[in-house]
Amino acid sequence: MAVSAAALVVPLRAFAVGMERLADRLDPDARAALARRLADTVLDAGRGLPTVVVSSAPEVVEWARARDVDVIDDPGSLDTAAEVGRRWARDAGLQRVIVAHADLPDARSFDALTRDGGIGILCLVPDHRCDGTPVLSTPTDVDIRFAYGPGSFARHCREARRLGLGLRVVRAPELAFDVDLPSDLDRLASRTA
Repeated sequence: MAVSAAALVVPLRAFAVGMERLADRLDPDARAALARRLADTVLDAGRGLPTVVVSSAPEVVEWARARDVDVIDDPGSLDTAAEVGRRWARDAGLQRVIVAHADLPDARSFDALTRDGGIGILCLVPDHRCDGTPVLSTPTDVDIRFAYGPGSFARHCREARRLGLGLRVVRAPELAFDVDLPSDLDRLASRTA
């Protein structure tokens, strides 16, 4: 097996209390089952890459370990989770880190985000609304300020300029569709009906 120059980081707060914006539509058990199914899809897409899940939730830690994936304690926010993942990849001697949200039902591969290696390019996948950043990759030796949340795609573009990095935007529908809102749940359900 070839040695990878990239790692995958999947921040995942919890299954049981995750996907809170869907609480009006799904009870906690249904949200937990959906979150786990989507997270399985993301880890499957990263098969072959050194991978770490960032979480402190016991059910997520148990799930990740059962999948033979490393786990780092969640430091408290998505931005800091991405940062500890970046440092994990850097300390492992890897040139690039891919940070992927765990709610990507169509993820099949992260190959489009590995090709830049250690080159000073920030690679961004905007979400299907062109607002958020469900997937990004960066060289591990760059101290990027992760800036997740609404409007994160624009903030990450500005961060690339601030750092003097090249910017590559990957318009990949299979990585752009994330399940955040009830309308996303409707879209997901319409495809499986």
